[in-house]
Amino acid sequence: LPMIPTFVNRRPTGRETGSFLALDLGGTNLRVCQVTLNGDTTYELVQQKFTITLEAKASRLWDFVAECVGVFLEEHDLKPDPGRRTIPCGFTFSFPIFQTGIASGNLSMWNKGFTVPNSVGRDVVNLTQSAFQRHHVPVEVVAVVNDTVGTLMTSGYSYPDTQMGIIFGTGTNAAYWEDLKNVGKWEGDKGGEMVINLEWGAFDNVTTVLPFTMHDNKLNRKSSNHGLQVYEKMISGLFLGEVVRNALLYLVDQRLLFGGRSSEILNKSYTFDTAYMSEIVADSSPDLKVVQTVLESTLDLPPTTLIDRKAVQNVCNMIGTRGVRLSAAAMAAVLLSRPELLTSSVSVGIDGSMYQFYPNFERDLYDVSRVFLGADFVDNRLKLRLAKDGSG
Repeated sequence: LPMIPTFVNRRPTGRETGSFLALDLGGTNLRVCQVTLNGDTTYELVQQKFTITLEAKASRLWDFVAECVGVFLEEHDLKPDPGRRTIPCGFTFSFPIFQTGIASGNLSMWNKGFTVPNSVGRDVVNLTQSAFQRHHVPVEVVAVVNDTVGTLMTSGYSYPDTQMGIIFGTGTNAAYWEDLKNVGKWEGDKGGEMVINLEWGAFDNVTTVLPFTMHDNKLNRKSSNHGLQVYEKMISGLFLGEVVRNALLYLVDQRLLFGGRSSEILNKSYTFDTAYMSEIVADSSPDLKVVQTVLESTLDLPPTTLIDRKAVQNVCNMIGTRGVRLSAAAMAAVLLSRPELLTSSVSVGIDGSMYQFYPNFERDLYDVSRVFLGADFVDNRLKLRLAKDGSG
């Protein structure tokens, strides 16, 4: 794993105060926020979300960011403080970067469907700052962190025993506090701790450990980043629906599902949204009416039988359960790397659509974690905390 030092070396106490501008660039949305820390472990958030356009993902991302920040400043009448030319800003950047300082980092690669040219290998703060200047936006990025670091610090502000920050959403990643004596890449002072960005979506890119199926391999072959982020492709919201679609089409080809018939919609890549999985898994009606609606109305499949619908629900359950189990295994492995911390209470800050909306995701994380961490620790000392919008 990349295991990238983040230059964040001080845990929040919950007593910090002040008002700050923050950007959160994720796989689906750009959030522009004004965060006010109250000094009593609570904070107030004013934010605006902008859906990232396909054009921005493919070519003009940096200008898109500058335009959205300009809109936010104008609508909320925000200006630099007297005597300053710019508003200081923290930037949560949800893509792999090789960090070279608290306010500098070179993009390692794109994922989550982004393909913006002339960006890989370049400093993302410089690219953003240049766009601000082109659009006359009076903002200066003074810190850049990964979204998992943002989640970790947000949870740590409210719960100082937070040891990890995790994103289970469109993509997945984690960050955790590590003793600097164990960080071989850090050449500075070895005293204290530092947050490490794992970039765990890249785990097992050589495909020798994880339980890959033909459906995972098909998705990987056809993806824009073939051979990369293979763990992410098994557990994150951007890809789970596509794994299900591949599995369903395989059963159709074997004439085991829908009488061997498909639809034009289902035949197209990424048309089976992971949100459909959530609806299908949650359907407990006797005749699986919700499943029927998704299949026949949304995906335009021919009339389905109850056996068809049960088969689809089983496929979604199996692929979703595998994703939760792999998620819990990774979380437990990181916590076990700091066994000296497990004798007291430990919080894990988590953000992302899979954690928030996939049926029973949190419950299943706890259940599977008992296998790796023991029932005593999980039931009495482990707390999973929703750090909602914490990546900003």
